[in-house]
Amino acid sequence: MTYRALDEKTVLDYVRSRPDLKQGFSDTTALSAGEIGDGNLNLVFIVRNSKNPRESAVIKQALPYLRVAGDSWPLTRERMRFEAQALLLYNQLTPGLSPKVYDYDEEMSLVGMENLADCEVMRKPLVERQRFPDFVEHISTFLATILFKTSDLYLSGVDKKTLQATYVNPHLCKIQEDFVFTNPYQESPENNWNAEIDAEVQAVRSNAPLKLAIADLKEKYMTQAQALIHSDLHTGSIMVNAQDTRVIDPEFSFFGPMGYDVGALLSNLVLNFGSHYAHTPDPAEREVYQEYLLDLIGGVWEGFAAKFEQLWIEHHSGELVPDAYWKFPGGDTAFATFRRQYMRRLLQDTAGLGACESLRRMMGIVSVWDITSIQDQKLRAVAERFVIRVSSRWIMERASFDHIEDLLGIVREEASAVVIA
Repeated sequence: MTYRALDEKTVLDYVRSRPDLKQGFSDTTALSAGEIGDGNLNLVFIVRNSKNPRESAVIKQALPYLRVAGDSWPLTRERMRFEAQALLLYNQLTPGLSPKVYDYDEEMSLVGMENLADCEVMRKPLVERQRFPDFVEHISTFLATILFKTSDLYLSGVDKKTLQATYVNPHLCKIQEDFVFTNPYQESPENNWNAEIDAEVQAVRSNAPLKLAIADLKEKYMTQAQALIHSDLHTGSIMVNAQDTRVIDPEFSFFGPMGYDVGALLSNLVLNFGSHYAHTPDPAEREVYQEYLLDLIGGVWEGFAAKFEQLWIEHHSGELVPDAYWKFPGGDTAFATFRRQYMRRLLQDTAGLGACESLRRMMGIVSVWDITSIQDQKLRAVAERFVIRVSSRWIMERASFDHIEDLLGIVREEASAVVIA
């Protein structure tokens, strides 16, 4: 089938024409569709059987341009291949923590997948101060398993490089390289920020030590192919309810630094923490929920680190340091030292790379709903200044970090200095 962008009418005929999609509906004459894309990259439809709404599927199609910027910004449609193959791998390694894939059509740049009707994108319920008792367990399992089992700690060199070759994703990497690590910190026409924080934006752009650090982190993002990373893993790419956690939208996936995924998630929880200076006016209520967010940040890192190291102890046959490497007197102690050093570097990468993700949201092309939903621009600026301060310190002080409490301590220090007029 020749590529064409679908709409709410033509997507119905498309579903009827695809056996793997059609079989999910008992009556394809009663299908209806709605477009729910967030407007940044793709078309996203939910197709339902109007006679039985529980029969549904999500149809996601890549457009040949960056949707948020318009057709003046061409973009390869191959990104849908990366999403489909990443989701299939997630389903294999961490079943139940991402949507099931029903169909992938390379020519149409389209994937059909499970509709997570009982879940919602995590950003909004966090703004509403909801709690998710199983989230730490689920997301730490996802991160530890995917990052470890696609790394040189687990795979042979041939297997790792063979898998890596299927995730060469230059066009979407270029977007992240520009929009996360470069353009927000210089004059660039697509940048957008709250006029109330103009002084802070200009200060960041003229801060030579900070910009040197960000350049070092960009080099790490571009050159350190540690594992298959989602590369856009924030609270807008996770769907949740009280019992369920699902990772979605891995179209940016490629082999990069592990700390980017962990850090993007943790820094987005910091973004949400800051947003409550506006979303939660009552100081006591705000403090209680912000402490919950700090518990999430600490719990995600600690759960991830413990599970990652346990996987490593149980499966240390990868190319980097196989089991035989430690077969000498004192080898167990040396292996433990290597693991400890590795995890410390990973924590530092998590802080620095994650902070670039949150910092760019304050002054780049794409912000986050947690912040943009604040109508009062002065209150929004309170949140944004807090995020800028925390992010800048995570970047600049990362070399001294030994424990997750070092990151949390900065959040608490900057929170104690917030003044709401």
